[in-house]
Amino acid sequence: MTIPADPIFESALAQTAAHLPGVARGDALDLRGAIDAGLREEFGRLPACPEVSRHDVSFVADDGATLPARWYRPAGSGSGSAVLFFHGGGLIAGSVEIYDPYVAQHVQSSGVPMLSVDYRLSPEATGDTPARDALAAVRWVREHAEELGVDPQRLALMGDSAGGGVAAAAAILARDAGIAIARQILIFPMLDDRTVDEDPSLGRLVMWTHEDNFTGWRALLGDTRGTADVPASAAPARLEDFTGLAPAYIEVGAVDLFRDEDVQYAARLLQAGVQTELHVHPGAPHAYDSMALDSEFATRWRADRTRVLRSI
Repeated sequence: MTIPADPIFESALAQTAAHLPGVARGDALDLRGAIDAGLREEFGRLPACPEVSRHDVSFVADDGATLPARWYRPAGSGSGSAVLFFHGGGLIAGSVEIYDPYVAQHVQSSGVPMLSVDYRLSPEATGDTPARDALAAVRWVREHAEELGVDPQRLALMGDSAGGGVAAAAAILARDAGIAIARQILIFPMLDDRTVDEDPSLGRLVMWTHEDNFTGWRALLGDTRGTADVPASAAPARLEDFTGLAPAYIEVGAVDLFRDEDVQYAARLLQAGVQTELHVHPGAPHAYDSMALDSEFATRWRADRTRVLRSI
């Protein structure tokens, strides 16, 4: 039995399907071009947030590479909490610049400042490089906490899709390094390199398919994808010990390739005694937060995210 997408998403999904180019399985660079073009179009429709200030910064990764990031601050902010945001793009695409309208919207609605991080992408970067870049960004915020007006005990990690997986992996590395993280906010996160088979309950996926998922994970992990050699710092679903991780908020749609891995991840967090809030949205496809933005459903997920962000 196939779970249908909610009719509110029909026009957006049809438009996406009509503009998707054919990309060969495993061709990460062609898929990058298609994803970036789609993201620019999606986020280009979001309203501007001129009252949110932006300041470009940089930080140094573990291997000495200098990486860019962008600090967002809402007007009149000063609560002390902050979020490190990691963009989506299947581990092969996306950027701080492309995601600028998306991040600004969350900063404006929540009143919480954010650092959007340009972690390195595959296939140029491999293994757990994205997560280690994310952890280096956490250290940078902690080192600059006073000038940023941030309480280092009130830092959260947030990301969507691949960025949600990077945020989850960084939360694991932070726990192992003894660095306190107040919350991990995972929006339809990409967590498991083994999710590369068709799921008959999902029907024909448009936004992110099992073929796309193979391409993204293969670009990051090479021949180790799907083997016992993949660490949790690259694919968080490989984690064995969930104790001591940051409290989690997880969203996913019922018509999303990541649905089952996200539900299982939430269950394992709960079984380890980690406070976890999980939303499985009926009829929602992957990347639903760029569709049907005037719907009652969009009002609900915005309210939930705003509530969680303000609670940090």
